[in-house]
Amino acid sequence: MISREPTIERLAAAQAALLEPYGLTEATLARALALIGEHRVDDADLYFQTTRHEGWSLEEGIVKSGSFSIDQGVGVRAIAGEKTAFAYSDDLSEASLLDAARTVRTIAAAGQQRRVRVGATRKVAPSRALYAPADPIGTLDSAAKVALLERMEKMARAKDPRIVQVMAGISAEHDVVLVARADGTRAADVRPLVRLNVTVIAESGQRREVGYAGGGGRYGLAHFTDEVVRSYVDEAVASALMNLESRPAPAGEMSVVLGPGWPGVLLHEAVGHGLEGDFNRKGSSAFSGRVGQRVAAKGVTVLDDGTMPDRRGSLNVDDEGHVTQRNVLIEDGILKGYIQDRLNARLMRVAPTGNGRRESYAHVPMPRMTNTYMLGGSRSSQEIVASLKRGLYATNFGGGQVDITSGKFVFSASQAWWVENGQLLYPVKGATIVGNGPQALKRVTMIGNDLKLDTGVGVCGKEGQSVPVGVGQPTLRIEGLTVGGTA
Repeated sequence: MISREPTIERLAAAQAALLEPYGLTEATLARALALIGEHRVDDADLYFQTTRHEGWSLEEGIVKSGSFSIDQGVGVRAIAGEKTAFAYSDDLSEASLLDAARTVRTIAAAGQQRRVRVGATRKVAPSRALYAPADPIGTLDSAAKVALLERMEKMARAKDPRIVQVMAGISAEHDVVLVARADGTRAADVRPLVRLNVTVIAESGQRREVGYAGGGGRYGLAHFTDEVVRSYVDEAVASALMNLESRPAPAGEMSVVLGPGWPGVLLHEAVGHGLEGDFNRKGSSAFSGRVGQRVAAKGVTVLDDGTMPDRRGSLNVDDEGHVTQRNVLIEDGILKGYIQDRLNARLMRVAPTGNGRRESYAHVPMPRMTNTYMLGGSRSSQEIVASLKRGLYATNFGGGQVDITSGKFVFSASQAWWVENGQLLYPVKGATIVGNGPQALKRVTMIGNDLKLDTGVGVCGKEGQSVPVGVGQPTLRIEGLTVGGTA
């Protein structure tokens, strides 16, 4: 059997799912884009999407909820200068598409210097083959999905008699997108996404504590073998039991060691958002205008990489039809560039970086992270922890927030230890870490050789839109962070 190249295969699959059932053709797309181009605009695109989602949750051994949904539609966008006109519809008929095109073309304003060239020769955008296009919803039947959750619950309860409650959830999504740009470019992607999570509650006397773990990525549900499930259960139970023994966190300015993997969420929030093109074009980021300057300690190299196979934050093409890239943002402490969507790249006169992302067809794209992480160094994690005379060793984080303009951040540590003379004395609870992103990068004094990526649970919010992302880092020692505690 002769198979087609994956990029062409995905484009054919997207056309079969999003155009053909509704009588839409390449001529229809060209007509819609030509309508927009009747007025002076700098860019225009159509974004078609259909998403199937299924989820199950289990609590106290009983199926608490089950859901299935299908959402589909088209977003139509026109750009003139810095202005964007956007319309969307969940009706994929030709009439609705052309009506949306007529709506957005009103963006044209006097004084625009050129018309976008519409109807150019059709060309297929390059893309990657980072994950299989199979529908993960069908990789297990409903009974098998519920059985997987039941198995997870039994594993957790068997770990320790102090586990008094277990909640487990599983979700699978199949997303098909098609991008038609005014310059004739066509791009498509077929995106699987799965996630499995478990939350346990441990009780001892009058004290109750929570532990959480999970993971996922762009593959089928068969990924969740007993070995994988057991690793999530072990992590959640260990976290809950550790927190049962925790004491109030000391407070003050101190050295902090961050563990590998998910603690990279601090890097994502405190640094990553500040390197997004829109904030820097507007001059509202602490990193604005600093390309080529030292913004971090030597040895600090930060990347945003959308090309990692099967990762939650990876994409074959972004939501504007650009191939994803491995973007070096900071190299050995020097700022190299920002992550860009098409609009901000044009206005800043640089190339897009494959970071134009949107939550759905009903949202406009903007520069967003994919998988953001720091490269490893030469120190062992044991050596880094042993170097602490008095300080905090944080191995997991809950929520956090950052002010993009000032770079200030606040994070809550969900799992942390108090360290004296290089020894882990006791787990602490209620620690918040306060600092400034650009300053914190300059205060990195030790970088571990244990780079680790998160298990695949990240969701990034920006301007009301949520997208799946990945984070990661090695063990890090950072000086002069403020720890807010209860002791």
